[in-house]
Amino acid sequence: MIREHMIFTGRVQGVGFRYKVCYIARHHGMTGFARNEYDGSVTVEVQGTKEQIDELIEILQHDSYIRIEQILREEIELQEENGFQIQG
Repeated sequence: MIREHMIFTGRVQGVGFRYKVCYIARHHGMTGFARNEYDGSVTVEVQGTKEQIDELIEILQHDSYIRIEQILREEIELQEENGFQIQG
């Protein structure tokens, strides 16, 4: 298990991005959160296997409404939490 802090930029707000992340994460049993930022980016922290996280990103990159221009990824410390949440 790993946890990644990611910042997505591009057309990621107003296109159901956070809800898509939430659906995929819950479907795969991952935990974490997705949050819109004031600069138009979306912050995601997700905890699961590396393969699950890579698959999440792969699915997002092939969505017809979402256009990811950049992803900043950083592995961070694991946290105890239940489920995946959409914030703000």
